[in-house]
Amino acid sequence: MAKSNKSKYYVVWVGQKPGIYRSWSECQAQVVGYPNAKYKSFKTQKEATEAFSQKATNHINKKQKTKAKNVQQYSNEIIADSISVDAACSGNPGLMEYRGVHTISKEQIFLKGPYEEGTNNVGEFLALVHGLAYLKKLNNSHTIIYTDSKTAMAWVRNKKVKTTLQQSDKNRSLFELMDRALSWLHKNDYETKIIKWKTSTWGEIPADFGRK
Repeated sequence: MAKSNKSKYYVVWVGQKPGIYRSWSECQAQVVGYPNAKYKSFKTQKEATEAFSQKATNHINKKQKTKAKNVQQYSNEIIADSISVDAACSGNPGLMEYRGVHTISKEQIFLKGPYEEGTNNVGEFLALVHGLAYLKKLNNSHTIIYTDSKTAMAWVRNKKVKTTLQQSDKNRSLFELMDRALSWLHKNDYETKIIKWKTSTWGEIPADFGRK
């Protein structure tokens, strides 16, 4: 979902005050810090009104549903014993959240955010480290992790974050999370394999938020 745009209408299904908003700043005020907030932008008021009268999952996960056949079609290539991680960010920087799901069932394992003034790369990195820590806590080294971010894979591999994001009062917690993630990588060994998700072949990664 993009930054504030006069031509867009923002639907908030779950937030401080559900409704339809005409600006990103109004929408942001409803979802920042609200657990499991559900929101999405639409080009016209008619689309937004229709969407608001329906379930959020009819729209937020719409892209995932259209890509479901791809996962089944290539099920012989996709490792079933796996989890997938992804992030979504409304702007650069913008409101960011990340999550992890079971690859085949798409059952959600963890969801964090939204965080103010984040980036997609930061979210992808945090999601990947969160997944590694989750599997290590379970003493599960055979389950693999799928990510569609080469950048996040490089940051994890090199144990170094190369972001141009500037720290501010709004995103201070994100920088603390990055420091914690890097600390975990330096202190922990893991055998979990991280594999790049083949988006061009398999469709959107199962952890995708469906807001593109």
